[in-house]
Amino acid sequence: MSFLTKIFGSRNQRLIKQYQQTVRAINALEPAMEKLSDVELQAKTPEFKERLAKGEALDKLLPEAFAVCREASRRVLKMRHFDVQLIGGMTLHYGKIAEMGTGEGKTLMATLPAYLNALSGKGVHIVTVNDYLAQRDAEWMGRLYGWLGLSTGINLSQMPHDTKQGAYGSDITYGTNNEFGFDYLRDNMVYDSRERVQRGLNFAIVDEVDSILIDEARTPLIISGQAESHTDLYQKLNAVPPLLTLQVGEETPDGKGKIEVPGDYTKDEKAHQVLLTEAGHDKVEQILTRMGLLPEGASVYDSAHISLIHHLYAALRAHTLYYKDQHYVVQNNEIIIVDEFTGRLMSGRRWSDGLHQAVEAKEGVEIKAENQTLASITFQNFFRMYGKLAGMTGTADTEAYEFQQIYSLETVVIPPNRPSQRKDKQDQVYKTAEEKYGAMLKDIQECQERSQPVLVGTTSIENSELLSGLLTKHKLPHNVLNAKQHAREAEIIAQAGRPKMITIATNMAGRGTDIVLGGNVEKQIQIIEADASVGEDETQNRAQKLRDEWQALHDLVVGAGGLHIIGTERHESRRVDNQLRGRSGRQGDPGSSRFYLSLDDQLLRIFAGDRVRAIMERLKMPEGEPIEAGIVSRSIESAQRKVEARNFDIRKQLLEYDDVANDQRKVIYQQRNELLESGDVAEMIASLRQGVFTELFRGFVPEGAMEEQWDIKGLEAALAAEWQLEVPLATMLAAEPNLSDEELLERVLKAAEESYTAKVGVVGKEAFGGFERSVMLESIDRHWRDHLAALDHLRQGIHLRGYAQKNPKQEYKREAFELFGQMLDLVRNEVVRIVTTVRIQSRDEIDAAEQELAQSHISNVHYQHADFNPDAAPEDLLAPRADAEAARGQTMINALPKVGRNDACPCGSGKKYKQCHGKLA
Repeated sequence: MSFLTKIFGSRNQRLIKQYQQTVRAINALEPAMEKLSDVELQAKTPEFKERLAKGEALDKLLPEAFAVCREASRRVLKMRHFDVQLIGGMTLHYGKIAEMGTGEGKTLMATLPAYLNALSGKGVHIVTVNDYLAQRDAEWMGRLYGWLGLSTGINLSQMPHDTKQGAYGSDITYGTNNEFGFDYLRDNMVYDSRERVQRGLNFAIVDEVDSILIDEARTPLIISGQAESHTDLYQKLNAVPPLLTLQVGEETPDGKGKIEVPGDYTKDEKAHQVLLTEAGHDKVEQILTRMGLLPEGASVYDSAHISLIHHLYAALRAHTLYYKDQHYVVQNNEIIIVDEFTGRLMSGRRWSDGLHQAVEAKEGVEIKAENQTLASITFQNFFRMYGKLAGMTGTADTEAYEFQQIYSLETVVIPPNRPSQRKDKQDQVYKTAEEKYGAMLKDIQECQERSQPVLVGTTSIENSELLSGLLTKHKLPHNVLNAKQHAREAEIIAQAGRPKMITIATNMAGRGTDIVLGGNVEKQIQIIEADASVGEDETQNRAQKLRDEWQALHDLVVGAGGLHIIGTERHESRRVDNQLRGRSGRQGDPGSSRFYLSLDDQLLRIFAGDRVRAIMERLKMPEGEPIEAGIVSRSIESAQRKVEARNFDIRKQLLEYDDVANDQRKVIYQQRNELLESGDVAEMIASLRQGVFTELFRGFVPEGAMEEQWDIKGLEAALAAEWQLEVPLATMLAAEPNLSDEELLERVLKAAEESYTAKVGVVGKEAFGGFERSVMLESIDRHWRDHLAALDHLRQGIHLRGYAQKNPKQEYKREAFELFGQMLDLVRNEVVRIVTTVRIQSRDEIDAAEQELAQSHISNVHYQHADFNPDAAPEDLLAPRADAEAARGQTMINALPKVGRNDACPCGSGKKYKQCHGKLA
């Protein structure tokens, strides 16, 4: 600690001290609030709204609003906010992250800033990690908001459109991060402004902020529609990986590494990659030729067969890197992804780039068609659009630097209400997994004998089931909580604190239910109250009996040492380990924790195994004896720090590249919104028409050129063929030899305008305006989708520019900007061409066409998090991975006609091919 910190305290201590002054002001208001009747207390809400309308600041209202909310909570929920919860509430109101331990009451704390900020009438979003928590918190805290005169909405997936609009119209809206993000994207795909559900992004409080803004931020949200299907190809290529062998060892330039067992492919677990060796390439080509997928003598890297190598790598990754019951589960003939951070099932999510289909082929379930991106956004860019952002979690301090760097969010560590009594014991490291499981079993049996409840944390479903089998074999009754027991989650956790209770859980983030020592009586009472067959007196008697029993059970568990936490291995992120530990020792309860590790664990094997093994051998450790030393724990923590730093680099890279697309996304969405909200688009169309025809004209009659250089015949032919405009320019020039190029341009523009006006006259301005709006929206959407695909392909190979001494990020920005300009040109040309050359039909036919246009873009839509390669190094993330060289990139190139580099581009822009679409090829 530095000399100045000793005198002035750290930034965190100074903030807490500053907030404590406000807490004293709130506490001073408490006696006055207690004296108010219910009606008087409820009348405070309209009074606050009135004061805000007159220009008073929210910060000025804070002490009174917090005091009112605390008193209302005491009356309605029978819960009074602790002083530390008031401090946490202020932290959130000022747009910071509040780190509060498990069981400190974050759900109740969030009511303070939510109530205060909802008074402005602009809406508050409370973002949770799953639908269960969103619904539970909204119903539970909604009683308090409703009593205070504010409305609460719940935003769930698969909700009817009207209900969703109503939820967003409420003062306070609870929902999941995915749903808020997808709603934003969907709102920017609608064809009528009344279809939108969101109303501005004002203030968001993010629960489990580390899970949402860090763990999930590595993968963008994607809305996709069906692309072409390659089902047969996936099934055929699924037979290839079992025919290939793994190479052990690798030759390195320094001569230290050598190939121990030659093979067809290498597997890098750290980078989560597989690569074919030279021998592997030859073998694959022979296999594919035998299967009839590759012509004799052809290479898999020929441009015509590039999709083969893409699909082959997807199959190889599915077989060698993705394991059942760890990365995914098979349920109801479907592959469902398991979230690596929370251990939850992510129904409806699919990996992209053909990986999901390859896993479906491997498991023999129905293969669904591939998808094409319609819209996408990263959580980082979505949450940065809120006017004010705040978050709360039990574990944020280890990632404070990233929160500050990416979201400009400061982390404030809130002191606990009662000091923690938990004892965290040193890690024990064993040589083998068998020894580790043996030691854990002994620890569990000892806890069982002294009636101490145990919570065992695992990092995968596979491990939790292996451990469950061991306990069953030793006749130890237990509960398993993993993605497969999703529905019983709250019930299992509520009883995890009873004497002798053993609970095995996969990743404890965002479970949202406290483990109460002696068991959660209120949960059991709720079950009795819900039973209609039990009378009121009987319900009260049974509830009282349960409460009396609970005190004895509680005292028994406290005497046995509280909840004991056992970690079966270290997670790559220190936060996830802290989340598990934090389940014990809530509100000053006693408790203990210990992690059991072996040299076979993934984290140790990849990052620290050799170092620890060397220490064990130097100390001549006997069989079955663990190493328990600070130096080992520190070396494991340093490995975790390395992984965290690497993951931060990946997320930062992702964000820097997405920022380019994000700027363009804002422009496109702004244009769409202007289109949707403008009453009349005729002016916009007129401006586009003038631009397009001027550009066309200047292609044949360059500005400042001599009359001999004018190509009037070519211009007449182009106007007639492409635009169906008969303009006798040669006749005009013959009749009036003194016509300047400007006057000729005026006549071309006039002819185009007259043709347009005649069409509007036939069907009426209103009907034609609707048609124009639909054409523009449809054209923008289609070209934006193609542009997203082009950006994807650009990004996959951009890192190679580094070899030419160029900065890949700068190159990406420059080329993405050029692509965007070309896309806008294409949209402009297409819209004007359709509107100018449209054939007038009856009003009924127009209505039908409009309807079709409005619906065509949203059939077969999927919502997903893109595949994220959890361990890919930043440079790998941007490399043109063979498994990501999607065939659609090749198709886009091959679809262009054979045109000479200096010929006019067939798109009709008037530019040379090499300066227009030739660039893309």
